[in-house]
Amino acid sequence: MNFLRNLLASILGCLVAFGLLVIMFFIFAALVGSANDGVVVKKNSVLELSLTDPIKDYVGRDETDPFAGLLSDEVGLDDILHAIEVARGDANIAGISIAKSFLQTGLAQTQEMRKALLDFKSEGKFIYAHFDYCNQKDYYLATVADKIYLNPVGAMDFKGLATEVLYFKDLQEKTGIKLEVIRHGKYKAAVEPFLSNNMSEENRNQIKELITSIWDTMIADISDARNITPENLNTIADTLGARSPEYAVASGLIDDNLYFDQYEALIREKIGVDEYDDINYVDFGDYIQVANKKGLRKGEDKIAVVYAQGEIMYGEGSKDVIGQGLLTTALKKAVDDESIKAIVLRVDSPGGSALVSDIIWREIQLAKKAKPVVVSFGNIAASGGYYIGVAGDKIFAEPTTITGSIGVFGVIPNANELAADIGINAEQVGTNKNSVDYSLFEPMSDSFRNVLKESIEDTYETFLKRVSEGRNMSMAEVDSLAQGRVWSGIDAQEIGLVDELGSLDDAIEAAAEMVGIDTYGIRKYPKYKSDFERFMEDFGGAKSKIGETLIQEEIGSEAYKMLKEFKQFAKQEGVQAKMPFSLNIK
Repeated sequence: MNFLRNLLASILGCLVAFGLLVIMFFIFAALVGSANDGVVVKKNSVLELSLTDPIKDYVGRDETDPFAGLLSDEVGLDDILHAIEVARGDANIAGISIAKSFLQTGLAQTQEMRKALLDFKSEGKFIYAHFDYCNQKDYYLATVADKIYLNPVGAMDFKGLATEVLYFKDLQEKTGIKLEVIRHGKYKAAVEPFLSNNMSEENRNQIKELITSIWDTMIADISDARNITPENLNTIADTLGARSPEYAVASGLIDDNLYFDQYEALIREKIGVDEYDDINYVDFGDYIQVANKKGLRKGEDKIAVVYAQGEIMYGEGSKDVIGQGLLTTALKKAVDDESIKAIVLRVDSPGGSALVSDIIWREIQLAKKAKPVVVSFGNIAASGGYYIGVAGDKIFAEPTTITGSIGVFGVIPNANELAADIGINAEQVGTNKNSVDYSLFEPMSDSFRNVLKESIEDTYETFLKRVSEGRNMSMAEVDSLAQGRVWSGIDAQEIGLVDELGSLDDAIEAAAEMVGIDTYGIRKYPKYKSDFERFMEDFGGAKSKIGETLIQEEIGSEAYKMLKEFKQFAKQEGVQAKMPFSLNIK
């Protein structure tokens, strides 16, 4: 009886403790909400733009949710662009200060923010920038500023773009776990990191052309902003002509070397306040809370913006993964809502499951029968990301978008060598000739490889057909542009893979023109689970997340990235329409 009494008392105690925790959580939520409501933008304020966290296109926050943003201050590119646009018309915002930034955005996202800041300046407002250390992406964004300053003992990076591809053949041989790869395409870039220790010439050439095209776009924008010829900018990059603060000023990339207090003195002078007065800074994160309550586009008619971001995988999907569940629901809601007159699909994805890509392609085809669908490509819309895009009526891409990669492959892990080394022997029994098709512990049979190869070829032909129909090209034309080849947005437009160069706003305006409306509101889909919901769901997995963090700290970020990439490839199921390698351009 004592045991039962103690057990019941323990259970009751846990329930009471959990109840108190929930009550405290709600109180904390109310306090945080009240704090956000208290953001006041005084006259002659300066908006502080400091972006240091990774940024998605869209975080899907439901502003009616009292817990929205409670456990995370994550913001989307849509939030940032909207806040800049609101600030442009806000009489209390005198200018923007870009400082202490370390952008973790894609280049297409950076380009969209840059355009928004140029629009901000068109209202006669100023933008100043100051850096202790300025990397190339930060500098590209900052070139919209009226003046750019660098700490006298700071540093600047301006040397051209580069990227790195990791190769895993030796790792497979050392561990005894290899990835069996079946692919289509003459471009050996397709999963070559698992087949070789070296980069093929085909891959080297396409990557060089890709990053050169993106660099040329950046150089053209910087040239216009800083009044330095592209030839001179490339000379500065080749000679590391900005490697010291003094050189950076002499080259014309930077206006002066100033400490932050000297920089603030210039801002005071610009806004006309006394040297001893405080500058009315407004934190950009706080201003987003204010801006999100101000709708700039209004009207009974609506344009739906459906976001597809992340790797494409079978299932419901999330803000990190494109699944057929959320995307199908979002498209159907947009079609069924009579106030929505057109749909814009925003894609930021390296691809993934060919099956899911085709399911989503079909849903877009069905939606297109009811309402126009305009597609906007973000940082990357490659392979499966491109696959779903060709279902639209019209495709927009940024010049710096990475797209194309029309190709498919299959990757299956095999631990035969490891099993032999550690003394494992697997025996299979089946009722029919092909009932035992594949075992992790046995070498892949020729018959199974042939069946998989046939599936790869069929999927590739389907991919070509989808692009052929969507882009009004012959199958032969598409095949000549395919084979896994990646293109920049500007090159993709020249060869017909996209229609126009432009931002998400440009795509929205095109959609409105197609249905003949001038005044309209925006509806965003899908809506993801709130921070609170995800917290409760992930509570049990917290230990796993902590473990991942510890591993990363122990082996270093580069080694962890390699391990994670290898693990992700090993988990893939089915035929993949995915960009064949990971690019971190810097």
